[in-house]
Amino acid sequence: MQLRHVIVLTAAALGTVAATAQTFKPEDQIRYRQSVMQVTQRSLGALNGMIRGDTPYNKELAVKHAETIANLIAWSGTSFGPGTDKGAPTRADAKIWSEPDKFKALYDRHIAEAGKLPAAAAGDANTLKAQFAEVTRNCKTCHDDYRSREYRN
Repeated sequence: MQLRHVIVLTAAALGTVAATAQTFKPEDQIRYRQSVMQVTQRSLGALNGMIRGDTPYNKELAVKHAETIANLIAWSGTSFGPGTDKGAPTRADAKIWSEPDKFKALYDRHIAEAGKLPAAAAGDANTLKAQFAEVTRNCKTCHDDYRSREYRN
């Protein structure tokens, strides 16, 4: 299956889930956000390979990966709602729910920076590299502050 089809199918499925996330049980939302993180990580890896020169820079593919990342990061914010701090094994730290305003501000910044990634990818590898650094810096900040080392239930 071509990457384009995978992205379209994933986006359609995740868009539907995101739109109705409030109707799912907490354990379903936990699994959803874990899936989103895995797909996001895969696209980040593909872009990182292009930036480092491990794979040739392919503008069309870079833009598709960047769009996937931007959309998934925006959509996954709905999966940290009330009651989703437990119900399935998760590494999401309880501080997400005890510091909701701080977490939301950080996540909103992450969404904004990820939203700039497709335009950066439409340029060249150096343009992408700068915005990629911002996005991954936000990933790291959030994970440092709000991801537990161990799974909890």
